[in-house]
Amino acid sequence: MHAPVLPIRRGLRALARAAALLPALLPMLLAGCATAPDYQPPALDLPSAYKEAGASAATPGGPPGIARDWWHVYRDPQLEALEARVDVSSQSLRKATALLRDARAQARAAHAAYFPVVGAGAGATSNHTSANLVGRSLAGKTVPDYALGLTASWEPDLFGRIGNGADAADARAQASADDVAAVRLGLQAELAADYFGLRSADRELGLLRRTVESYATVLALVGNRYGGGIATEGEVAQARAQLENARAQLADVRLNRAQLEHAIATLVGLPPPAFSLAAQPDDAALPVLPPLPAALPSQLLERRPDVAAAERRVAAANAQIGVARAAFFPSLMLAVGGGLDSSSLAGWLTAPSRFWAIGPALAATLFDGGRRRALADSALAQFDASAADYRDTVLRALQEVEDNFAALSALAEEADSQQAAADASARALALGLDRYRKGAVAYLDVSVLESTALESDRAAEAVRRRQLIASVMLVKALGGGWHRADAVK
Repeated sequence: MHAPVLPIRRGLRALARAAALLPALLPMLLAGCATAPDYQPPALDLPSAYKEAGASAATPGGPPGIARDWWHVYRDPQLEALEARVDVSSQSLRKATALLRDARAQARAAHAAYFPVVGAGAGATSNHTSANLVGRSLAGKTVPDYALGLTASWEPDLFGRIGNGADAADARAQASADDVAAVRLGLQAELAADYFGLRSADRELGLLRRTVESYATVLALVGNRYGGGIATEGEVAQARAQLENARAQLADVRLNRAQLEHAIATLVGLPPPAFSLAAQPDDAALPVLPPLPAALPSQLLERRPDVAAAERRVAAANAQIGVARAAFFPSLMLAVGGGLDSSSLAGWLTAPSRFWAIGPALAATLFDGGRRRALADSALAQFDASAADYRDTVLRALQEVEDNFAALSALAEEADSQQAAADASARALALGLDRYRKGAVAYLDVSVLESTALESDRAAEAVRRRQLIASVMLVKALGGGWHRADAVK
């Protein structure tokens, strides 16, 4: 019963003896490690601080950095509940996670090339030889053949083809994990921006409803004055135009709110018809802007997942250069096979039926019309392209941070001035209406004051909304609360 195993064991021992020759090939093995250039991330000349940031945000001694659940700083329970659904329901995030699984599976496949390949086969065939063959002892006869065998082959990684391929696959998997983090951060920021836009629309709707009620009251006042012969028909038409214009603006803001609600539904993975957010009451507290986070330009290289992903793709391209260069060197294959082969079942399991084979094979390409050289040049070009993409990603990241620091600084000044303008416009309108009731001014003067007050109030709300969205975009530009150690496992 042990006969089928003996030739296999002998073959494996012979393979082990062949593998013992590998120390003599150690210099070649070490030379193989040099097929890929020594990798260093592309050099970047980064500034020491952000130009547009205030002193508190430019040094680590300022306000705390960005927390992983950064949206909690806005102290809005509804926003927090929505953000929690992004990981669970977002289809975009599920797609990115599936691509990550694919990249990791490809990395495992690349690492599998380090190990021997073992195969097994069994067959039972009958071979009939033509009777018209002269000088053949088996002419016209049918001969059965029963075979059972195992084969094993292994390619030592002499010149780094396998190792560099595995390194490239690992780097691509790491980049894919960073892509997941980038998609997650983008979705979280987009959700927060849409949510603040929707709540701003709620405040605008409250303002416009109050404006419509006020304009309707003024229209009734002008109508009464017209009935008493004090106001003109033109003043009545002007008051009605003011009212209808406010109603049109109200309808437009309702549309904007509905579209933002639909966008939020999609971000949390729900069909828009099945999702709704109740409007906030008119007396709801205004959101408070959080302090600017501490940030330094050098931190972007570790704190932005898209920058980290671009760097990992440079590393993968560097390893691919090694794969392309290894094609210029010969490949060594160590193989062993053995089993049982017999023309009859009766003698199949006996010692004479055994067979085995072992031996190394060295193969090299002598001429390929320049294909390997072209592939090596292609790998170098892809590395240069990846390095350029990495530098461009970093530059764009720096621009986004500077843009949002500048926006928050400018909007803070604008908000103060715009709120002062809104307060002054409201005061002017109250005085104008009082004078109109007393007959001291024409309605045209009141109409101008009404338009100015409404525009000032809406402008103040628009600045508040832009401040909140710029705050969210700054968090996104700085990488949120992500860090390389937080990459998806």
